[in-house]
Amino acid sequence: MGFFVDMFDIYLPIVVLAPAIIYFVSPQMNEATTAIVNGSIFAATLLGRPIGAFIFGHLGDTIGRRRTTIIAVSGFGVATLLIAFLPGYAQWGIAAAIIFIVLRFIDGIFLGGEYTAASPLAMEYSPKEKRGFLGALIMTGYPLAYATISLITLILVQLIPAGGLNSPYVQWGWRIPFVIGALMAFALVYYYVTSVAESEVFEAAAESESEGGSRSPIIELFKGPNLSSFLQVFVLMSGFWLTLYTAAAMLPGLLTSELKLSPTNLTITLVIAYVILAAAYIAAGVISQRIGRRLFLIAASVIMATVGTFLYYVLVGTTPQNLFAVIVLVTIVTVLITWVWALATVYINERFHTGVRASGFGIGYSLAVIPPAFYAFYQSGLASFMPFKYTPLPLLVIGALLILIGAVWGPETKDVDFAEEPEVEAAREHAASEVSANGGSRTARGADTRSRS
Repeated sequence: MGFFVDMFDIYLPIVVLAPAIIYFVSPQMNEATTAIVNGSIFAATLLGRPIGAFIFGHLGDTIGRRRTTIIAVSGFGVATLLIAFLPGYAQWGIAAAIIFIVLRFIDGIFLGGEYTAASPLAMEYSPKEKRGFLGALIMTGYPLAYATISLITLILVQLIPAGGLNSPYVQWGWRIPFVIGALMAFALVYYYVTSVAESEVFEAAAESESEGGSRSPIIELFKGPNLSSFLQVFVLMSGFWLTLYTAAAMLPGLLTSELKLSPTNLTITLVIAYVILAAAYIAAGVISQRIGRRLFLIAASVIMATVGTFLYYVLVGTTPQNLFAVIVLVTIVTVLITWVWALATVYINERFHTGVRASGFGIGYSLAVIPPAFYAFYQSGLASFMPFKYTPLPLLVIGALLILIGAVWGPETKDVDFAEEPEVEAAREHAASEVSANGGSRTARGADTRSRS
């Protein structure tokens, strides 16, 4: 649910604000400048996420996953609610757009903290034999949030007309999904405060490490074996992000410009594709639990570079006129390109030990977004010697190769047991020695803790 709320918030300005961006820009502003403002709103969120991963990764590894998640989700809930009540250009001039961008940057910092803390907490609670399935279940928050917000926007635009500056949707309709996003965040905070306990794996590790004095998880992450793990994850995630952009950012534009899909047909196509993608995520998680994360990533990257790239070429190159055929092709292409994301949460958490897990997961996940985020510039360069509609294809192949390299570089992780890490075992031995020294008074409590871990 946390990741669903996170992704819902991420796509709010992209999907919801698209018909209402004129509310925040000057009527005299040309199309190119308006696009820059729109892109800056999204880019501000992306830039904030790695910063949030550094900040909240440190907190998650020091004060705990639960408390860090509560702080992060509260933060982006407040930022999203403030955006819902922003005046537009007519009231505040260009300051309205600037404040919007600043709030989205702050929003991105807190969003970067949500998954940085909540995902390790969830994985540390998950039984080893179910981590693949449960990690994939978490990641379905992305396609389901995208489909949900697209449907909400489509319904709102039908009920609340969008058109000129004074149309109801442009003036106030776009605010409704932002309020919904904020309320979901506050509901999640309430749930965490009342129903979620701290990870026992983290508590055991923290108890062991407290005897060794203060430490910096960030410094630990960038030295020794942790650094090697981080570099491998960075390469893998760079491939994840680059290939994702070919499906989530480039493909919708091509469906509009090359296949001439109407906004309604485009929304229907993407909603169907992303709902099926959620099911494909679950399948990927289950398969990886059987054959291993490493083998699945290797096989999926090869299929992506060959079959996925070929079908992408067919989709944008032959421009099928039948909507059903378009939906089928878009769905298959989307699944083959992005179902590797089902393993992002589980695999990265398995690559780092408890003391740096939140930092390793958050920073490894977020920092890798930066090089692929310049995909528009890469497309522009490729367009100098090939048709623009084919520019995603080389990027897709490069991304798939990065995933392949990262998967081959890393070890198999599905059998990693968080409860048997050295620091956790040390804490248990320390607890056991205390029980022996104090008699049997703590035996039941210690046995219960070990059993639940």
